[in-house]
Amino acid sequence: MLVLTNKILWAIATSLLILSSIYYTYKLRFIQFDFKEIFRNLKDKSTGSGLTTLETLMMTLGGKIGVGSIAGIALGIYIGGVGSILWLWIITILSSVLAYAETVLGVIYRKKDDKLNKGGPSYYITNGLGLKKLGIIYSIIIIISYIGGFLGIQANTIAKSVNAIISINPMIVGMVIIIITGLCIIGGAKEIAKVSSKLVPIMSLLYMLVVLYVVVINIDKVPGIIVSIVKSGLNFKAVHGGIITTIIVGIQRGIFSSEAGVGTAAILSASSNTKIPSKQGYVQILGVYITGLLICTATCFLILLSPYQSLILDDINGIEIISLAFTYHFGQIGNMILFVFIFLFSFSTILTGYYYGEASLNFLVSKISSKKLLLFKMIVLFLLFIGSIAPANLLWNIIDSFVAILSIINIYALLNLVEVVVLETDCYKSKNMVE
Repeated sequence: MLVLTNKILWAIATSLLILSSIYYTYKLRFIQFDFKEIFRNLKDKSTGSGLTTLETLMMTLGGKIGVGSIAGIALGIYIGGVGSILWLWIITILSSVLAYAETVLGVIYRKKDDKLNKGGPSYYITNGLGLKKLGIIYSIIIIISYIGGFLGIQANTIAKSVNAIISINPMIVGMVIIIITGLCIIGGAKEIAKVSSKLVPIMSLLYMLVVLYVVVINIDKVPGIIVSIVKSGLNFKAVHGGIITTIIVGIQRGIFSSEAGVGTAAILSASSNTKIPSKQGYVQILGVYITGLLICTATCFLILLSPYQSLILDDINGIEIISLAFTYHFGQIGNMILFVFIFLFSFSTILTGYYYGEASLNFLVSKISSKKLLLFKMIVLFLLFIGSIAPANLLWNIIDSFVAILSIINIYALLNLVEVVVLETDCYKSKNMVE
């Protein structure tokens, strides 16, 4: 039943995401290809009590570049075939405009705060559309899906990657995870941003260098892999053989890894100290590209250059395929290298995911006491522990269903607030032309 519900939700979410991406691309005149403006806004020097533009980018990347960019891509290839990667690329480029739109709305409708600005889909659904109940539903689903499931799959993947190196009780791994996480989240958003701003660039660069090494020593096979991805992704004659599954899985993995259209980027972007919404929007486009076109593609080549098809799996997490790839390319030390990346990627996602949960709680409870917030943090740590020992299939299905619902709600809001985004973008461009 859960699998059928998941398929129906994703059929709706996929249709809405594609149509809204095309619509916004037209309305904003292909803004996702304005690379000059994208890179120029990385140097935004706005001051204030909030996070800097670069800090918000690093935190959102911390949330995006997680298990979805490693185990999630492996899972996508295993289920949807190599052609799913083509659709991941397409939806990454197309949907990046939604990351811009939701970020702009997040900054416009944010709630000013002395310490840290608050915002996100719940705020622009409530204040922009006047639908407070829908805003409440969105926040509740964020808490359930990210705190209850998304963080759990990160812990689950860390536990499985440890077990690939040494046989150890997942409960012990779970305890270590919650101790390290607890030390970071106690400090609040600023401490999380501080850790992410240092962790994300280092882990991303190291990962790209490792994959680049694999690609270089197998350079003769790369053209064939690219041809295979394109041919499989466009093999519409095989409709009854699974091309629809290939398309949906590719789009699903693209959304899951980049989160464009889900609305989470708006939660973090609202916390920035920038006073110009479009500046933050341009930067978030870059975040989607880094995740979908660089990190996910790197993972794809790592897998496709290995004998991954020889695996027969049951309770699949996706990490098993990646483990095979690393072992194939680097020998026994491969699992050690993988563990380092899994821990770094998963941990950065846990921190950002927690922030989404706390921000959503702040929307539901405007003035939450420090004692209640501490209780919330304790619940988060407990759920992290449970996630480290829970069945992987169950976690993936729950997360996928909730992400689809979040996308449907957020895209509904984006479509109804399109003129607000267009007006803000036109004002920004006109000011730049005058300058």
